[in-house]
Amino acid sequence: MDVRIFDTQLELDAFAAELFTDIVKSKPNAVLGLATGSTPVGIYAKMVEKYRKGDVSFADVTTFNLDEYVGLKPYNDQSYAYYMNKHLFAHIDIPDTQTFLPNGMAEDLEAECAQYDRMLLERQIDVQLLGIGHNGHIGFNEPDHALSGETHVVKLKDETREANARFFASMDEVPEYAITMGVGSILKANSIVLVVRGADKADIVKQALTGPITTEVPASLLQTHPRVTVLLDREAGRMLG
Repeated sequence: MDVRIFDTQLELDAFAAELFTDIVKSKPNAVLGLATGSTPVGIYAKMVEKYRKGDVSFADVTTFNLDEYVGLKPYNDQSYAYYMNKHLFAHIDIPDTQTFLPNGMAEDLEAECAQYDRMLLERQIDVQLLGIGHNGHIGFNEPDHALSGETHVVKLKDETREANARFFASMDEVPEYAITMGVGSILKANSIVLVVRGADKADIVKQALTGPITTEVPASLLQTHPRVTVLLDREAGRMLG
């Protein structure tokens, strides 16, 4: 693993954006795996900035998102489809037909998962962006005695729903289920960029990067991947040697 610790969020965001745009510049039809939440917002802003300066075009890029809530329509302002349009897609030249997220409104969720996996098999992700939950989840792959390798529907743990409740009017509005790319699909990416911020994530960062590989800390499985870049702010990396 290539672990880098940054003094400021701006430095971290700029470095991460450079990683992604360099891949696109060297491979214009790159396949990008994207994430949501508060962690990537600054990274996407820097990518948009580079596009507006004419440094990069996303016209031939394809994207796959990690996950989506079940039961939220794409125009719901808490859906991940809405998030991606707000923070990235609406501000760059990527066609809508080349951006993919699981459909949390599908009538047959199992069929939707199978379809998403078929698309992932057809196009290897060149670089996958990840965050990490306080319990070590990546995507919405929650700690368990076993993990699913493929895209699947997951019942979100209370701690995950509580962590995401800040984005909703109340805890009751936080969906109980989501569709998520499986750990196996995540690990098939050619390279992975894990971004973590904040002192509250320091302990799980240490467990994930230096502890035993266990499904009880899903992010620890990243230790098995040959090309992982970890970008941390000082607080998130404070427990590393």
